[in-house]
Amino acid sequence: MIGQLRGKLVYKQVPELMLDVNGVGYELLASMTTFTDLPEIGSETTLFTHFIVREDAQTLYAFGTKNERALFRTLLKVNGVGPKMALAIVSGMTAQEFSQFIHSNDVTALTRLPGVGKKTAERLIIEMRDRLPKIDADDTPPPSTPSAPSQQQIEEEAVTALLALGYKPLQASRMVSSISKENLSAEEMIRLALKASLL
Repeated sequence: MIGQLRGKLVYKQVPELMLDVNGVGYELLASMTTFTDLPEIGSETTLFTHFIVREDAQTLYAFGTKNERALFRTLLKVNGVGPKMALAIVSGMTAQEFSQFIHSNDVTALTRLPGVGKKTAERLIIEMRDRLPKIDADDTPPPSTPSAPSQQQIEEEAVTALLALGYKPLQASRMVSSISKENLSAEEMIRLALKASLL
C-alpha cells in the first residue's frame, strides 16, 4: 500500500498531477482542496495517498492532509459512494464543513455536490454520523502558491475541472461565470465556485 509520496511536482492539470519520486513519475488524481495548496511546478511536495486497484484500472489518489484522506476513505465505506463521488465531496468542502453538515442533518447542502441526490445525502448522514474521522487541528496543508496565465485560460481550466468533478457543462460554466474575477488562479476560482454552490 502506497500511503505517502514525497517528490518534485512535474505536472498539474485538475484533477490530475504527476510527482517525480527519485526518477519515477507517479500519476495521481487529487482533490480540489489539495490542488489549491500545491506549490509551483518543479517544487518538492509531500502528498498522502490512497491506492485503489480494480480489474480495469489502478488509481492513486492524492491528498494534502491526513484529515482529507481519512474522510475520503470513510466515504468509500458508504453504500453507493465510489471514488469519483468521494473525491467530489472532499473537493467541494473541507472535512470540518462535511462533519458540520452531517451532524446538522443538512440534506440540502449535501445535494448541491455533484452526483449527490437526496437519497444519497440521507444515506451519508445516517452512515457517516458515527464514523466520521477525528479532525486534527494541527493537520495543515503545504503553503499555497498562486499561478497566473490568461483570464480566459484560467476560466476554461476552472470549467474543465468542474466537469471532471461531475458537474454538467452548462452548470459548470454558470458556476464559473458567477464568480469570475481578475487576479484569481484557476484553483481559487474553482474553490469559490464550489463554495458558492453550497450557499
